[in-house]
Amino acid sequence: MIEMEQLAKRFGRIEAVRDLNLVVPGGELFCFLGPNGAGKTTTIKMLTGLLRPTRGRARIGGHDIQTEAVAAKRLIGYIPDMPFLYDRLTTTEFFEFTGDMYGVSREKARSELDESFTLFGLNEHRRSLVKDLSHGLKQRLIYAATFLHEPKVMFIDEPLIGLDPYTIRLIKDLLKSKARAGMTIFLTTHILALAQDIADRIAIIDRGRVVEIGSLPEILTRHGGDNLEDVFLQITKRPNG
Repeated sequence: MIEMEQLAKRFGRIEAVRDLNLVVPGGELFCFLGPNGAGKTTTIKMLTGLLRPTRGRARIGGHDIQTEAVAAKRLIGYIPDMPFLYDRLTTTEFFEFTGDMYGVSREKARSELDESFTLFGLNEHRRSLVKDLSHGLKQRLIYAATFLHEPKVMFIDEPLIGLDPYTIRLIKDLLKSKARAGMTIFLTTHILALAQDIADRIAIIDRGRVVEIGSLPEILTRHGGDNLEDVFLQITKRPNG
């Protein structure tokens, strides 16, 4: 579902991403890990068409993200680490506006709103302005709106930043459920326990290159570690402090 061939991005003298060759099949929950500055967010931005690669190509559902951008983006949902929301809209208006952008009819959006707002605990905030929501409620709203058009591929950059334990459990269970139903999920996180808990497969990127990839048992076996944190620190070899 996601294919990368020699995908690379350079900013001046800095090669942020170097020749990625990865395939993420349909229905896989794929965690993309790495230290700060390793190239995680740059990779996601290339895969979603927000950055043009210096070389190489990426395909989503068989569509080249650069030359067939519209077809590829119809398949994509994207939640960045700091999503933008329109503060002066109500939560209901924002939900329906997101549907409009993806060609979802108002009738379908309204029929989905009840179930989605119930799931994400937003019912009592239907008339609230986005600007008046807490950080956690804004995150729930962006998840609800992003899933509205039923994307085949979901990209999520740091899915649990600033969330309370209830919302963390909700998001984890939701991602597992969506992957089981066939959605491909590509997420980055610094929370290694999250990756250890939910990932079907894990890749570790360091200084722009993928330095390890596999299921958690495969990675632990190769490196003789007891947990993902130990292996991650061993592979990336960052000094303490």
